[in-house]
Amino acid sequence: MGISNYQANEWRLFIDISKRSLKCVLLHNGNKHVELKASIGLKKNWPERKGLTVGKENIINAALVSREKIILPPLHIKLELMKQYVKALDKNGSGFNYISQKFPGLSKEKINAGIFDGPQIRLLMKDNNFVQSMNDIESSTWVSFVNVVKNFLGNYKSENYVELVKNMLENFKKLGCNMSIKVHYLHNHLDKFPDNLGSYSEEHGERFHQDLKNMEERYQGRWDEHMMADYCWSIMRESSEQSHAKKSRKRSFLHVQ
Repeated sequence: MGISNYQANEWRLFIDISKRSLKCVLLHNGNKHVELKASIGLKKNWPERKGLTVGKENIINAALVSREKIILPPLHIKLELMKQYVKALDKNGSGFNYISQKFPGLSKEKINAGIFDGPQIRLLMKDNNFVQSMNDIESSTWVSFVNVVKNFLGNYKSENYVELVKNMLENFKKLGCNMSIKVHYLHNHLDKFPDNLGSYSEEHGERFHQDLKNMEERYQGRWDEHMMADYCWSIMRESSEQSHAKKSRKRSFLHVQ
């Protein structure tokens, strides 16, 4: 990879999955090095699974890594919860119309599908007018969602996070939200989340997600060598180990103590 003193335990695997593709990238824990793309693709034809037992983990082969080392990024859970929430809103209601007015640049199809990114969700969380534009069930569901984001999926983990998640899922059920894999993971595997969830920062992964999103829009969904070259060029950074005849007067974060 061109990195001196490579240590495997300093890297983690970031996976972004959708109906169209599966994107894997290696992220450095300290965000010191740029991300390394692992693979892009999606397997469509899967063999039929046999011998299912209800209520048990139907694992045919032994896992490649231990279960404790598999972490579902909080950002992706937040995006999925937001997606299911918006899709369940009354399309003729004032709350849904407020979202359209808040983000005029988003297409109607994206809003109907509940496709938002992290910065857009944070803007809605800070907007008190958004809560006032909803009915009672929509408002209570949104407030419970914000509580889970701030007290569980963020840097702070509240002592009553189990109660907060349970209350949010109950409100999602009342609103008529659909059950997805990520919502199911939050519902049935809450004990699998580490205590220091805030330490697993996905800021680098979120930036990767946003960069890929811009590239996909620019190339209209085409995955080819030109798009990959454009993306790799955008993340090229100057290595601190290189020597230069003239020293720069600019101070980087790596040199600040």
